[in-house]
Amino acid sequence: MTDRPVLQAKGEGSQSSGATSRSGHSAAKPAGYMSGFGNTFETEALPGALPIGRNSPQKVNYGLYAEQLSGSPFTAPQATNQRSWLYRIRPGVRHTGRFTKIDKGLIRTAPEREDSDLAIGQLRWNPIPVPKDKLNFVTGLRTMTVAGDAESMSGMAAHVLIITESMTHEHFFNADGEMLIVPQQGKLRLRTEFGIIDIEPGEIAIIPRGVILRAELIDGPMRGYVCENYGGAFTLPDRGPIGANCLANPRDFLTPLASYEDVEEPCTLFVKWGGELFKTTVSHSPIDVVAWHGNYYPYKYDLRHFSPVGAILFDHPDPSIYTVMTSPSETPGTANVDFVIFPERWGVAENTFRPPWYHATSCPNSWASFTAFMMPSPKVSCRAA
Repeated sequence: MTDRPVLQAKGEGSQSSGATSRSGHSAAKPAGYMSGFGNTFETEALPGALPIGRNSPQKVNYGLYAEQLSGSPFTAPQATNQRSWLYRIRPGVRHTGRFTKIDKGLIRTAPEREDSDLAIGQLRWNPIPVPKDKLNFVTGLRTMTVAGDAESMSGMAAHVLIITESMTHEHFFNADGEMLIVPQQGKLRLRTEFGIIDIEPGEIAIIPRGVILRAELIDGPMRGYVCENYGGAFTLPDRGPIGANCLANPRDFLTPLASYEDVEEPCTLFVKWGGELFKTTVSHSPIDVVAWHGNYYPYKYDLRHFSPVGAILFDHPDPSIYTVMTSPSETPGTANVDFVIFPERWGVAENTFRPPWYHATSCPNSWASFTAFMMPSPKVSCRAA
């Protein structure tokens, strides 16, 4: 097998004409995506690139290399076992050279031991003005709060993200945690190993731990938020008495079709590992997966498809009914992180004051919530529990 396979198609390949964003309730499923949550998908950007009936044949079509990307231990129970098989132009070992530790800027990772006079009460902040500085997905991250311990795989960090320029020959992956990205202003294109994801205000994207991406602007500067989840992967909450429907429905989650680049140009790869930031130089684009199959992949969700439930007579139910996604902890029924949305909805009831009641918690196992407020113009804020 040659070190660099010969493909029938050069440059960027995809099964579709390109990824497009959802913009309304009635829009059809965008081209370039597969729908469903927690599914096992398979997709190929070139016909016959995906092996049939086996994962790692001796010779893969087009001279591709078969690699498994694991999101859980090999022996994890089937319900929580996550892995995908990638068929790429170059072996993943060529994506890593000698890493150099670099300045991590304003990125912080739990536990954060720096002395601070910050008050321990609840905090809220307005959107940070977009600066004139050149900032990409890595340099534009600013940590607002952390909780837990990344090395013990518990807790989270909340970051503000400001991007004023696209990545061109730069790529990034996070080995510390899963990233939930919430745009507040501007559209963002995420070119990942698995395919292309476009998001805009009102949508979110989840990038699993270890997945390489390149972030590009679509219509000017982008500002938003990133929840870095150190614990169990985000999943849908158990609905309990609510039943099988409403809240976030699985069919509305979208996973990209395979899309690849065959580019032999020097690229910089940034890695967040152990709370530190590293970089290395590779001789090609690492976005070179021609086909893949499995249940470990990035995906997106349109928050405008969330179907809220609520009281119809008196009193307000607990805010847990607005949970879009949850990161489970080792304690049943207790989340490591909850992502909660308060969308537009009718909130009327007899003998009940409209705003929700005051609430305090002393539960030590509930690390944090990441809360989105969906208004006519979406606004987002974070709250550390």
